[in-house]
Amino acid sequence: MSTSLLLGGHIPSVAGATALAVVDGIVAWSGDDSTGRTCFGDADEVIELRGALVTPAFVDAHVHATSAGLLATGLDLTGCVTLGRCLDLVTRQSRPGTVLWGHGWDETSWPEARPPTRAELDRASGDAPVYLSRIDGHSAAVSSRLLDLAAAAVGVPGWVAEGPLTREAHHHARRAAWESITTGQRRAAQRAFLSEAAARGIAVVHECAGPDVSGLDDLAELLAADHGVEVVGYWGQAVSTPAEARELLAATGAHGLAGDLFCDGALGSRTAALRMPYTDAPSTCGTSYLDVEQISAHVQACTQAGIQAGFHVIGDAATDAVMAGFEAAAAAVGAPALRQCHHRLEHLEMVDRDQARQLAAWGVVASVQPAFDAAWGGAEGMYALRLGGDRAAAMNPFALLETAGVVLAFGSDAPVTPGDPWGTVRAAVGHRSPGSGIGPMEALAAHTYGGYRAAAVTDALAGSLVPGAPASYAIWDGIESGFPAAVSPSCLRTVHHGRVLFELEDALL
Repeated sequence: MSTSLLLGGHIPSVAGATALAVVDGIVAWSGDDSTGRTCFGDADEVIELRGALVTPAFVDAHVHATSAGLLATGLDLTGCVTLGRCLDLVTRQSRPGTVLWGHGWDETSWPEARPPTRAELDRASGDAPVYLSRIDGHSAAVSSRLLDLAAAAVGVPGWVAEGPLTREAHHHARRAAWESITTGQRRAAQRAFLSEAAARGIAVVHECAGPDVSGLDDLAELLAADHGVEVVGYWGQAVSTPAEARELLAATGAHGLAGDLFCDGALGSRTAALRMPYTDAPSTCGTSYLDVEQISAHVQACTQAGIQAGFHVIGDAATDAVMAGFEAAAAAVGAPALRQCHHRLEHLEMVDRDQARQLAAWGVVASVQPAFDAAWGGAEGMYALRLGGDRAAAMNPFALLETAGVVLAFGSDAPVTPGDPWGTVRAAVGHRSPGSGIGPMEALAAHTYGGYRAAAVTDALAGSLVPGAPASYAIWDGIESGFPAAVSPSCLRTVHHGRVLFELEDALL
């Protein structure tokens, strides 16, 4: 039996607690220091926290581990401020015959206000194949050499001769770039991502894989990695029968057939499906990938097989299709059967009150990304540019969803936004649209407890620090300016099921 006793800290999720005892990976007790010393004074490990903060370890409910890890060795454009700088970086890092994998450009923040053309990429890269995904991951600027590897992209939906590729053309280009990554590069990227997650107090991540996102080998290697950070894998591929659902789940090793099963695309790439046209592109309402019948068939098949289903849904037209699909599924299999499966929706950025109430009645979890609002919300942000002020102000209505009874689970969609859990909590509390934010403790719960609910975990204590809960927690260097902190605190230690995943050297001596 192994016992750890933490003393002299601040545990906001347990009223008045300053101490915590863990026995064999399970929280055994929480309370005041004096009682802790009396009852657990002979603990194998006693940690004097000296005012440090202790929270449940965070759960990032939507990630793409390999893509995020590749930014460490690829071309990270998330901080690039001009088109010229982007092209200069391409020139510096391009190598003939080697695919340059880049991510993160956002033309809406550039003074040129446009993405690179294919001709510009060709001049900048020479003979190198170049794949540069936009910040939202739903379009990419590619070089002619990359298209030599992705000939199937030419002429299909989403193909253009000069600009970024979207839709099916982008999927072909991404697959070609993905296939150029070696097994060693992939594993190194995964390990780098998981190590960084642990250093940020994250103990569980939900990998959202699929045929148009990554691949079976990538998911299998990630699930087999013995890192310590728990990976809950989802595979986004539609099925139509319970037998097909069971077979696909077994073939992928996934936890559910959910995650990035695309109903539509993203607003930044103008592929999110809208009821009304884009304000800055009146000729398009975006792209729908699944119709109501396909959505309903997938939900029915998964429900009958006892498998968690779910979809990527961003635009309001996509939300309408999902609602109609779930309604048809409920009529076929019954609402109680839906509730038992805890189906989930990723992003759910455009949803109204009546829709939220119905989703809550069906037990659907909303896996959402508050950092999207921090990055693109507000009167001058990308949402307003794409949608106009009124539609933009209604984006990501976390308070509405919470009030309706929908369980919220927070994630980053890394590498779209970084895995910064405290930044996510702040973004949820300080939503750019008045009335759409939620309280600090509710935000903390959505990024811890909510992540377990999003994975349909049956242990009702998981994600908490009450006695009997799995000992998954993070220790932080204290919060001096209120909760949540204005600046993200440093993680001193991350523990999952009693196993130390990360510890800052000499921080807890």
